[in-house]
Amino acid sequence: MPTNHIQEHIDLIARHEQEFLEQRTAVERLGDSVAGFVGSLGFVAVHLLIFAGWIGWNDVAKLQKFDPAPFSLLATLLAMEGIILASLILMRQARMSRRADERDHLMLQILLLTEKEITAVLKIDRKIAQQVGLDQAAQGAEVRELSKHTSIEDVTQTIRESLPSAE
Repeated sequence: MPTNHIQEHIDLIARHEQEFLEQRTAVERLGDSVAGFVGSLGFVAVHLLIFAGWIGWNDVAKLQKFDPAPFSLLATLLAMEGIILASLILMRQARMSRRADERDHLMLQILLLTEKEITAVLKIDRKIAQQVGLDQAAQGAEVRELSKHTSIEDVTQTIRESLPSAE
């Protein structure tokens, strides 16, 4: 494939991804930013510093303790943070899953179209082969079978019957 066609495809995909990102609401953008930070080494480092400072203040230092061991206030704050972060991450994952579903549907449509196009091309190739005296190649069992219409419903049913049940 020539480079300009490859670049066209890359540009098209990049444009679709950019449009998807631009369509996010302000809340989704905030959630993505928080989820991105949560998955970073910086997040871990900040928490380690906070824990060390908290424990140092309340257990090691000779300062007035606001949360003595076993640090129930710290545990409560961490539990609340965990609930909020888990919710933000789940919301982000749900949105990403919807986007993946959109991509899967697009891919399925492209594959179905490609199957039809290839079947049509094979039919034409068989006719050309016959006209130039390559009847044996044009009438080969595999070529004949591949140049027939593929029923997606039949393929789906065969897959369902072939896969083990999820019981």
